[in-house]
Amino acid sequence: TEIMPRGQIEEVRSEHRLIFGTLYPAYYSYKAVKSKDIKEYVKWMMYWIIFALFTTAETFTDIFLCWFPFYYELKIAFVAWLLSPYTKGSSLLYRKFVHPTLSSKEKEIDDCLVQAKDRSYDALVHFGKRGLNVAATAAVMAASKGQGALSERLRSFSMQDLTTIRGDGAPAPSGPPPPGSGRASGKHGQPKMSRSASESAGSSGTS
Repeated sequence: TEIMPRGQIEEVRSEHRLIFGTLYPAYYSYKAVKSKDIKEYVKWMMYWIIFALFTTAETFTDIFLCWFPFYYELKIAFVAWLLSPYTKGSSLLYRKFVHPTLSSKEKEIDDCLVQAKDRSYDALVHFGKRGLNVAATAAVMAASKGQGALSERLRSFSMQDLTTIRGDGAPAPSGPPPPGSGRASGKHGQPKMSRSASESAGSSGTS
């Protein structure tokens, strides 16, 4: 006969516990809610409380007691004992241990839950504010870097690049305009010539 690997055996055991410990009680809890049977409803509520405590406890026992012989078989047997209508294990554990303990510690548990709720809310607000500050700082840094890169890009343009972008083929003249090229120079040049001609004519007449 072929021997199954240890990992596969544990997976099969987990599936069995899932079916018997979760799906089966969930279906009968649904029927209790649908039929509004108070007795069945209370019975399955007690089971879910015990099962929640059992699931929390096995998180630690799986680490320290997994080497114990028949450990997983004992867990399946314990779940079957909780579910059995003959043993009524969940009702027995709830009435004998869980209910008296919770009743005596109910006020302390409520205070701890309220404090934990307030702390979680304060922590959420604190981390939310920090997240907004980080996002705002990142946005400002990104905008400043983008503006600096744009300034460097514009500063890197030469005069020839700007004239090319403007569509001007020839560069603009850099020296002073030549004499007589403007309109004002033409106006001032003509009176000077007439004045010199009249002076020469007067000097020739007197002589």
